[in-house]
Amino acid sequence: MEGQKRGRIGGGGGGGGGRGRHGHRGGEDRDVRLSKSLSFALRHGAAQMGLDMSSDGFILVEDLLSHPQFRSFSLEDLESVVANNDKQRFKLRAHPEDGRLQIRANQGHSVQVTDLELRAVQPDAPDCPREAVHGSYLQHWPSIRSQGLRRMKRTHIHLAPGLPGGGGVISGMRKNCDLVIYIDLHKAMTDGIPFYWSENRVLLTPGDSEGALAPRYFTRALKLKPPQCELSLE
Repeated sequence: MEGQKRGRIGGGGGGGGGRGRHGHRGGEDRDVRLSKSLSFALRHGAAQMGLDMSSDGFILVEDLLSHPQFRSFSLEDLESVVANNDKQRFKLRAHPEDGRLQIRANQGHSVQVTDLELRAVQPDAPDCPREAVHGSYLQHWPSIRSQGLRRMKRTHIHLAPGLPGGGGVISGMRKNCDLVIYIDLHKAMTDGIPFYWSENRVLLTPGDSEGALAPRYFTRALKLKPPQCELSLE
């Protein structure tokens, strides 16, 4: 209750400021603005924003809503974005010791989070896909084709078990991706590269010792924008 009460007080200034949930400021939907701000704070910027993040990636909601960047939002705004996010990017829970409300991002971190409750993919498990899909952009294809996929500043390379919308796939790539690369999961796992399921069914891998998935694990690549076509791996 303490977390909820403080959350509502912290959001009182702007949460009920007459704009409504779908009010606009600068042409952007209020929920979209909150989702983007949450993504930055929970995946990348907690330390520089002065927010205390636990080893498993959670931040107290009362601390978040007291931060200047979030004071215009209420607890109800936060709960709505978590519940209605189409990719289920965030998780709310009661702190296991004191019951205060906490929030975290399910994946996408550039900061090290030691316990994201990831589940290791087992090659003989019924839910282990034969291929996984990585979404990208055609402008990056020459580099990807020669150097492979890299996790860059993130802790994992993100993959999906299929194309968005297919077989219940909701996340794993951006909606505007115009390139997909298919990865032979079993071949990569045989070479010792681990893969994990996040809570919202995104496949994550740290890659090899260099943080990469080499081109030898690619099975095919598709250009998605019309006319859709398969790209050469050579």
